[in-house]
Amino acid sequence: MIRFLLPLLLAFSPAVLADASPRPAKPAEAGIASANAYATDAGMEVLAKGGNAFDAAVAVSATLGLVEPESSGLGGGGFMLLRVAGEGRDVFIDARERAPFAATRDMYLDAEGNADRGKSVNGALAAAIPGLPAGLDHLARKYGRLPLSQSLAPAIRLAREGWKFGPKNAAMLGYRRDVLARSPAAAELFLRDGEVPAEGTLMRNEDYARTLERLAAHGADGFYRGDFASRLVRGVREAGGIWTERDLAGYAVVEREPLSIRHRGFDIVTAPPPSSGGVALATMLKVLEGYDYPHLGKVERSHLFIEAMRRAYRDRALYLGDPDFVQAPVDMLVSDAYAAGLRASIHPAKATPSDLLPGINADPLRPDTSHFSIVDDEGNLVAVTQTVNLPYGNALVVPGTGFLLNNEMDDFSVKAGVPNAFGLVGDDANAIAPGKRPLSSMTPSFLVGPDRTAVLGTPGGSRIITMVLLGLVELMQGEGAQAVAAAPRFHHQYLPDVVQAEASAFEPAEIEALEAMGHDVEAGDRTWGNMQVVLWHHRTGDVEAGTDPRWKGVGKGSSTEASVYR
Repeated sequence: MIRFLLPLLLAFSPAVLADASPRPAKPAEAGIASANAYATDAGMEVLAKGGNAFDAAVAVSATLGLVEPESSGLGGGGFMLLRVAGEGRDVFIDARERAPFAATRDMYLDAEGNADRGKSVNGALAAAIPGLPAGLDHLARKYGRLPLSQSLAPAIRLAREGWKFGPKNAAMLGYRRDVLARSPAAAELFLRDGEVPAEGTLMRNEDYARTLERLAAHGADGFYRGDFASRLVRGVREAGGIWTERDLAGYAVVEREPLSIRHRGFDIVTAPPPSSGGVALATMLKVLEGYDYPHLGKVERSHLFIEAMRRAYRDRALYLGDPDFVQAPVDMLVSDAYAAGLRASIHPAKATPSDLLPGINADPLRPDTSHFSIVDDEGNLVAVTQTVNLPYGNALVVPGTGFLLNNEMDDFSVKAGVPNAFGLVGDDANAIAPGKRPLSSMTPSFLVGPDRTAVLGTPGGSRIITMVLLGLVELMQGEGAQAVAAAPRFHHQYLPDVVQAEASAFEPAEIEALEAMGHDVEAGDRTWGNMQVVLWHHRTGDVEAGTDPRWKGVGKGSSTEASVYR
């Protein structure tokens, strides 16, 4: 922290004018932090072959889809935040899934008009059109240096040689075993005699290898058109879904302008809609700008953070959706004037009950998403959050494809005011419509300050945005990559009106003080998230990678001197 604060203190001294010490224009090494060691190693292998951060991202993403099928894969989608150092620009690649063209507003309501959660979570009808294969092809063609055949090679090899089933795979599969068993192809891939495989079991996936080889040879067309697309559509429709070949052929990624925020001397680059993350993050930070929160006591500071979270999530529910379908008032939501109005409604010593905030009138599951962060020695940055939504997606595998399909249709507002599987409510802005992208909480982000640049993100369903908020604040206060990845977390999402906290987030006396303010605090043994952070120190060029310790021995942060792989 001292090294971080020193440049700020020296900035007010004339002596700084005489400081001629050179600063590295680029990182001295590369760093990758991902949710699985196999994936981090795959990214490092591609860097060693002469690839850049974007090639490494392809390798990491494809490998995560193999070894972490509960969290992401070719049957899902994701957001890719890039800093292209050679062009001096940031870009956001939207590879989010889209609703099939046959989707309708009320497709998950029963005869009485009630939401049928089973249909939006399990089986073929829950699957939106995947975006990740198109995203990988786009990333490699437009920003990478290597052909897809080289970037995908580590994942292809691993699929054939085998990978070891780990504790996170097993824990998540325990929640979905019975549903997976309904799909013969899924059961063959992921179960052993109908049961969860033992940890350490060698898992192979020849179909996944062949699917990646098809993507390498033909690009996105190898997935979204031709015989493979026909196989996907046939398998989905036979299982009760509504996909058509037109749905697949019509899919395309979208490059969007990232959302940029200035806070306490730092620039934050983050996800725009159809992610709700960046807008909610900006709203919370704008509200908090009105307080000298770093110098407040922990209870007072936490109270303000909770109230900022409450209001940002309320606005998420009311206003945000796919920007190609909904004209969301983003400029208003991230403005100083709007933040001042929200701030005026916050009592410094009392909680605001959520039902007193105008909005939607109406126990999240374990999250299933993955994130990785990359910095290369050219200064390129990559933050990717990818998902199949709930653990093991919709639990359906089309025979011969090697991957699970998503259940992202549940991320739409199935009915106004009715919570989805993560407890989030929504309104008409996020209603189902043909070809529409569902609102997401994924928040891949960059933090750029006078002395450090960080790449970060996490899975965690509805809690993603608040975890990134807390991580950014820790980084701004000078914490290292590993400390930020490990830091305890708390969360509020407007509805339900409760503060969720990890056991280490608050001391008993702090919980008592927050409850005296009117907050309902639920602190338990459960943890959440899987934060991945890479931090580049400008003055030295050093790069450090931090991976979340909550899944012990699963994730991996790695940095390698440039001379080793160039």
